[in-house]
Amino acid sequence: MLAPARLATLRVMNSASSEILSLPGGPARVEWRRSRRARRVSLRIDPRGGAVVVTLPPRAGRMAGMALLMDHAKWVAERLAALPGAIPFADGALVPLHGIDHRIRHMPAARGVVWVEEGEILVTGDAAFLPRRVADFFRAEARRGMSALVAAKAEAAQVQPRRVAVKDTRSRWGSCAANRNLSFSWRLTMAPRFVQDYVAAHEVAHLRHMNHGPRFWALVADLTPHTVAAVEWLRAQGPRLLRVG
Repeated sequence: MLAPARLATLRVMNSASSEILSLPGGPARVEWRRSRRARRVSLRIDPRGGAVVVTLPPRAGRMAGMALLMDHAKWVAERLAALPGAIPFADGALVPLHGIDHRIRHMPAARGVVWVEEGEILVTGDAAFLPRRVADFFRAEARRGMSALVAAKAEAAQVQPRRVAVKDTRSRWGSCAANRNLSFSWRLTMAPRFVQDYVAAHEVAHLRHMNHGPRFWALVADLTPHTVAAVEWLRAQGPRLLRVG
């Protein structure tokens, strides 16, 4: 990584800003972020938004970030090209639900809100509200499903979470906080049930062991038989889930 240039002109920036830049590998959306905890300039690819994220420490300027972008232009172009295509929540779109692709079908005159029937996700109401209604449906499914899995596994492990929440996280499928709150990505609803089972077991095990030591993994193995298969699935298919919605 490139250290900030001493003579770089500092530019006042918001905590996050975005722009389209012409890089050697082609145009790319670049998100600039300022972090008080960052010690050096860094960059990563945001698979959800399809952007390059450049993080700057407090004393680094834009020139340092641009230098890092240019030095890694080939890597950036390759990673962006490898991203799965974005799949919006729209009429006719094919989206996964519990690992099985379902077609979104808009039914404006029907009664109800959102329900599943014969491989389709049926959505009523005005077309302008369809994306929000589908997103709310997935969040509700995730909240119900992950809460039920956590309850069963917490009972088996003889532990008790303080709270179970569903969020739209970008870097973690699940997390366990020091206050015993468990959080899960709502996108897990799109993954097969064995993947959801593993992630729930993983976070419940952290209620007893806040590390990844041998006793932690032994408890995970007691709570789910799906560790290897689920980790492999998330590694291969996880980026696709981040491009949905």
